[in-house]
Amino acid sequence: MMKFAKNYMDSIDGVAIYPIFSLLIFFVFFVILFWWVFTANKDYIQRVSNFPLEENDQQNKTS
Repeated sequence: MMKFAKNYMDSIDGVAIYPIFSLLIFFVFFVILFWWVFTANKDYIQRVSNFPLEENDQQNKTS
C-alpha cells in the first residue's frame, strides 16, 4: 500500500511544497498559541478554568 502511495506521490509535480507548507502552518499556529498564552489576561484564564467546577456546583445546588 505504501509503495503505491509513494509511486503516486512521486508522479505529482511540485509535491515537495506540501510538507513545507504544512510545517509552516503548524509552526505559525503554535507560535500564535504560545503568544496568546503568555499575553492573555490572567483573570480571564482563571474565570474560564473554573467553568467546569461552577457548572458542577450549580447542579449540586439544584438537586
